[in-house]
Amino acid sequence: MSPNSQLVRLLLDRLEHISVDSHWAHRAGGMRGSLLSMLEKIEGGQPLDDPALNATLTYAFQILERAAREKTR
Repeated sequence: MSPNSQLVRLLLDRLEHISVDSHWAHRAGGMRGSLLSMLEKIEGGQPLDDPALNATLTYAFQILERAAREKTR
């Protein structure tokens, strides 16, 4: 399993656990779809556009961070 696929799986798991009451739940759902598509490509050995992968991973982390901040309010 590649490091990218491990990171994508971790993010998928964390995004899935964002409360449906959260403002970020809808965006998390869309992000999960993007990450699942990328995971399929990674595991299928298809080339990925590194800048697109990096941007997607960065945004996924931002969603998690913002959802966590919202939860602590």
